[in-house]
Amino acid sequence: MLNFGLSKSPFMHCKELSLINFKNYQEATLEFSEKFNCFAGNNGAGKTNVLDAIYYLSFCKSFSNPVDSQNIRFEEDFFVVQGKYQVNGQEDDLYCGLKRNQRKVFKRNKKEYDRLSDHIGAYPLVLLSPADTQLILGGSEDRRKFIDGVISQYNKEYLQRLLTYNRALQQRNTLLKVFAEKRRFDEASLEIWDEQLIQNGVFILKERILFFREFLPVFNKYYAVLSGDNEVVNIEYLTAAGESNYREKLVEARQRDRIAQYTTMGIHKDELSFLIHDNPVKKFGSQGQQKSFIIALKLAQFVFTKEVKGFNPILLFDDVFDKLDADRVQHLMLLVSKEDFGQVFVSDTHASRIEKLFKSIGAECRIFIVEDGSIARIKTIKPKS
Repeated sequence: MLNFGLSKSPFMHCKELSLINFKNYQEATLEFSEKFNCFAGNNGAGKTNVLDAIYYLSFCKSFSNPVDSQNIRFEEDFFVVQGKYQVNGQEDDLYCGLKRNQRKVFKRNKKEYDRLSDHIGAYPLVLLSPADTQLILGGSEDRRKFIDGVISQYNKEYLQRLLTYNRALQQRNTLLKVFAEKRRFDEASLEIWDEQLIQNGVFILKERILFFREFLPVFNKYYAVLSGDNEVVNIEYLTAAGESNYREKLVEARQRDRIAQYTTMGIHKDELSFLIHDNPVKKFGSQGQQKSFIIALKLAQFVFTKEVKGFNPILLFDDVFDKLDADRVQHLMLLVSKEDFGQVFVSDTHASRIEKLFKSIGAECRIFIVEDGSIARIKTIKPKS
């Protein structure tokens, strides 16, 4: 059983970031504070791109554009993102490079990974962005991605099995379409992919259930902190599959799959139900309640990941004022300014608003003013002694 009382943990932070031809940056090198780093600039200036580069170094991909080649600066042939990290007293150098029409290269301390998935979870990170509204307003796929993203940062077998499951699912769905086109149905061919779905699906389902058993109390704790402990919220994990009868249910669904021409039963159909007073947050939650729900999810993700990894993940808050009111942002920053939390990166459109915020909570902050893909100037806000 994990101990979710927040306490000071061994430290991880990004010391330095270097960019070449990444998005709208031709070249930049930035040195970061161990605590708060803020990027201020107009929309399109490039502040979010810096956060995305940090995200790249944790997840080997962008959070805003999944097509790697589209992250190369216009009319250039390659991009490079490099970072120096301090992890429990050890310095690590990370390298991500991509040339057009070639595969992506990712290195840790000059050694290239055989599989990018081997890197996931080594430098844990939690992102809060305007797109997170999709966790509530979007489809079940958005919520499953949230679960998978959290578990994959600390459970490598889960990530490998998830990748294998998704490949088998794609092959099975292709086979079902071929059956429909040729007007024949071969159960023996389907069973080859069924075995992979069953073996990996049962493992994934079990891990998700175990995860929620420990994640839910942490989520409830942070929602209570954000809402003043006045509301009852819950998350239910809904699945049509079962650990003991997964095979039986998959076989039962074959004729339905044949008609639909895709796999209708499995962990890829599971859902999270977000509830407030036993009603769906999507329909019955106010904007403020929905925002608090999302923030509580992310803070719980941070604490859960911290406990299983043994050190603080990096926190990214993209366009933090875009979806949150000033009071909520101040409360959030005051919360993460405590020593229980580690390095934090924030982006916003107004430098003066950022400066006012960190002066009000008495926290030191390094502010990077971003203009047209370059850092125009840097300002440090220090608390009054």
